[in-house]
Amino acid sequence: MYFESVVIFSTVVYLFETYLDYRQHKLYKLNKIPSPLKGAITPEDYQTTLRYSAEKSVFGFFSSAYLQILSLAWLYWGVYPYLWKASAGLFYFSLSLFGADLTSYNISDYEVTHSLIFAYMYLIISNLIKIPISYYSTFVIEEKYGFNKNTLGLWVKDYFSYFGISLVLGTPIMYGFITLIRWGGEFFYFYVWLFLVVVQLILMIIFPTLIQPLFNKYTPLEEGELRTDIEDLASSVGFPLTKLYVVDGSKRSGHSNAYFYGFFKNKRIVLFDTLLEHCTNEQIVAVLAHELGHWKKNHVFKMMIIMMAEMFVIFYVFGYFLNTPELYSSFGFSTQPVFIGFILFSEVYSPIDKVSSFFHNLLSRVHEFQADEYAVQHGYAKNLREGLVSLFVQNKSPVLYDTIYSTYHHTHPPLVQRLEGIEKKAN
Repeated sequence: MYFESVVIFSTVVYLFETYLDYRQHKLYKLNKIPSPLKGAITPEDYQTTLRYSAEKSVFGFFSSAYLQILSLAWLYWGVYPYLWKASAGLFYFSLSLFGADLTSYNISDYEVTHSLIFAYMYLIISNLIKIPISYYSTFVIEEKYGFNKNTLGLWVKDYFSYFGISLVLGTPIMYGFITLIRWGGEFFYFYVWLFLVVVQLILMIIFPTLIQPLFNKYTPLEEGELRTDIEDLASSVGFPLTKLYVVDGSKRSGHSNAYFYGFFKNKRIVLFDTLLEHCTNEQIVAVLAHELGHWKKNHVFKMMIIMMAEMFVIFYVFGYFLNTPELYSSFGFSTQPVFIGFILFSEVYSPIDKVSSFFHNLLSRVHEFQADEYAVQHGYAKNLREGLVSLFVQNKSPVLYDTIYSTYHHTHPPLVQRLEGIEKKAN
């Protein structure tokens, strides 16, 4: 029953999302520039944006079909139980290299080690599967439209670096996860939830300060008018700005962005170097006013609380599936390892996860409108409007979106809706 339910739901979701992709793809054939963008983008640039979006869309049809076929084949051919058996074989092979007496080792006594080997093998295979998609997207489509700044060497280096970081961070997290479930008894869900909440908070601290600098160079924004304007903005709204950085995003991509991070009185703002190239100082400050609107209205904190609550529910529900023999046997397992149980439960839980993601998107879109309104209230309506248009033009982002497609997929409202909202609030 569990196996069949996962296959059916996965297929229904794929067909539904393909239908939405088709609805969106048709809009890339419309050549008329939307009225809010007339005069802000040339017909030539708009045509380039449509071609870029259409090409990504066509590739999306092929890549999603490729992943769906592999996903179903993965389930149908029993790759999960095969990998579990193969990881046990690798465990014994590793022991034999050190001359150990294999008869004195029972794999069931080493569930954590067995699960770690399984996870490493799964991570390697899943990354290999996605390499053709990543390569074509980066070195064909992004290259064709002038966004790719990556070299093949840097791209390969990134892959190995991310894999290494996943091993370094994932190993102790997974060890704690499995150990707490086995130790926690009836109330394991609370201990695991508390453990992962702490882990998430730690990662939020070390990721921007220790991990991201491994891939990009962060330099303080030089003294000048822009820095003064940003510091004045932060001071005027009470934002505790301690550091202001420029990151070399152009090292890999021509896309632009800006964000802030940090806890309590230690906030930092990061600007992509491409943002400095494509936007005026006034537009950059207006975009940051939008970002500070998220901070002022506690959007990040609210989303964290919601996600933590959802995580608690997930582990609580998992408790009812952990020791259900039918869940494991349905996918070809004769034993009930904790890590395998959680993977299979995640497959079964996916319908609820899809619904949850949909409501997350709706809430996020409300937050975006509120952040825009905050910037407008502080006098940045004109520059925010111009800055958003400039970012969309430079990033060649789609301007027109199918309503159902956008509502289902996007955390941000379409550009035209945001521009209309800014105009309405400004008046």
